[in-house]
Amino acid sequence: MSAVRNYAIVTAAYWGFTLTDGALRMLVLLHFHTLGFTPLELAFLFVLYEFFGVVTNLLGGWLGARFGLRWTLYAGLAVQIAALSMLALLDAAWVLWLSVAYVVAAQGLAGIAKDLTKMSAKSAIKVVLPEDAHGRLFRWVALLTGSKNALKGLGFFLGGLLLGTIGFAPALWSMAGALALVLAASVTLLTTDLGRAKSKPPFRGLLAKSRAINLISIARFFLFAARDVWFVVGVPIFLYDGLGWSFAQVGGFLAAWMIGYGFVQASAPSLLGRSADGLTGEVRAARLWAAVLATIPFAIWGALAAGLPAGWTILIGLGLFGVVFAFNSAVHSYLILAYTDADKVALNVGFYYMANAGGRLVGSLLSGLSYQAFGLGGCLAVAGGLAAVSALVALTLPETRDAPARAADPAAAE
Repeated sequence: MSAVRNYAIVTAAYWGFTLTDGALRMLVLLHFHTLGFTPLELAFLFVLYEFFGVVTNLLGGWLGARFGLRWTLYAGLAVQIAALSMLALLDAAWVLWLSVAYVVAAQGLAGIAKDLTKMSAKSAIKVVLPEDAHGRLFRWVALLTGSKNALKGLGFFLGGLLLGTIGFAPALWSMAGALALVLAASVTLLTTDLGRAKSKPPFRGLLAKSRAINLISIARFFLFAARDVWFVVGVPIFLYDGLGWSFAQVGGFLAAWMIGYGFVQASAPSLLGRSADGLTGEVRAARLWAAVLATIPFAIWGALAAGLPAGWTILIGLGLFGVVFAFNSAVHSYLILAYTDADKVALNVGFYYMANAGGRLVGSLLSGLSYQAFGLGGCLAVAGGLAAVSALVALTLPETRDAPARAADPAAAE
């Protein structure tokens, strides 16, 4: 029960963090759009956020394996408090280049914080469950990921609401204070380590992965690039400029989308079913839903080109995309844990989310570039192409897991 209790504490801390992460994204995006930033300039504000997510997941998995997930969780919460405080000190009187550099640097800290916290929470599931608990593993992963996305959606709404009511800096200070309470509670309640490897993994082992881990990571890269290429900049700016929505309406819609997406993701094990061996049916589901997802951006693009009402087309299309994307994401998040053994979970999950962050980085940049050059239709076309690549990679996923490597020393084999 101690391990389950510790996992519950990690999850609660992750939920608190996720609210601030979603709110911060909406605060920065809408605040700087009103200051006259172009879509491409807005995308560049998030470059270090996504880039440091790549680096953090790679190194964070190694650190978690060596020192335990408790310390990576504490670090993630502390760095997020620093990022929020730093942004709250932004001075409107500064010259433009200094303001941009300052915001980009603060967003880089937020990217480090997000992925340290996420890696800690996702890895902890594998640690507290026995190796043969395939059904519970899929269910617990889906519940954690689904609840996280629902709370991130609520964070989008919270960010838009706070920006429209108390303003940019007060919103950031209030979130930093709330997260400080979460950190204090975590330090007080979480007393034992999770996820520390039995033998210290060498640094060179960061990139030495099995074929299955590499393939699911590549599929994840293109999956999240396909989402963010139109979701990060294109959709919010289209809703604000193209449809004339307010901050609260933009944040509220994106919140509803993320919350609905989270509920579908949490329900995925029941909706998709589970196979007895924990892999065969899930791999086939990954292949099917990846193929379905690739058709949706092209269908929306075609509907817009045919002259259908843009507002309803985008809203309905986003809903369909969210449902199918949720199935894809839930199966991926399960498979990375199903393919790995518990002693290497932090390393492999860190590597996997490094690919996830890489996809978000590429998608964010392409979102601003595509929207500025070709509008929302350009974002959709690029998204469809990226989703198609993810589907092709999913076709190569193995339906069997690699045997866990035997330890070279008796202590590691215990």
